[in-house]
Amino acid sequence: MSSIKDGTMIILSSPSGAGKTTLVKLLAEKKNYQISISHTTRKPRENETSGKDYFFTNEKDFNDLINKGEFLEHAKVFNNFYGTILKPVKDSLDKGQNVIFDIDWQGAQQIKNKSLKYKLITFFLLPPSKEVLFNRLSNRDMKDKVIVEERMKQFNKDVLHWKNYDYVVINDKLENCFNEICDLIESDTNKTKNNYNLKSIESHVSQLIS
Repeated sequence: MSSIKDGTMIILSSPSGAGKTTLVKLLAEKKNYQISISHTTRKPRENETSGKDYFFTNEKDFNDLINKGEFLEHAKVFNNFYGTILKPVKDSLDKGQNVIFDIDWQGAQQIKNKSLKYKLITFFLLPPSKEVLFNRLSNRDMKDKVIVEERMKQFNKDVLHWKNYDYVVINDKLENCFNEICDLIESDTNKTKNNYNLKSIESHVSQLIS
């Protein structure tokens, strides 16, 4: 009886506003990846649906899940909790389905530390500039200047975690970023050469935090 090959875990992280959620949805649509839907205690935005974008819950129920050991990872981000339930992720991977995660650096590190049996590829997304990031945050559903400023201040801290990821990709044009991620996943999976330029990334990070 033939066994099913385990799926791969693919993590996308980024500072708030760098576009990881858009890319996760595009990768799921074009590459047939299973999106891991996180639980969160934050309020839904106007265009979000519970069970599709997040499982929206309250802090008490979230803490109950923590105490029961249900989470693969969980973290507090901007005063709200986010977490990934382990069972549906494991079920999909065991069936050979690739699972893609839209999580922050804290959750990514927790998953790495667990040393699961599944292959893991991690990506950290960066904006082309701080100006572009500010415009993205301002044009989203964040008309509140205080919220935008809070996320811009956090950016300088979050960006420092890029070194903990397998690959860093600059999200300037969506199509180019999508294609680069797909190429890196393919080369990593097949153990073939790619055009990943670490020095270029280091230079870009230096510009962002200067």
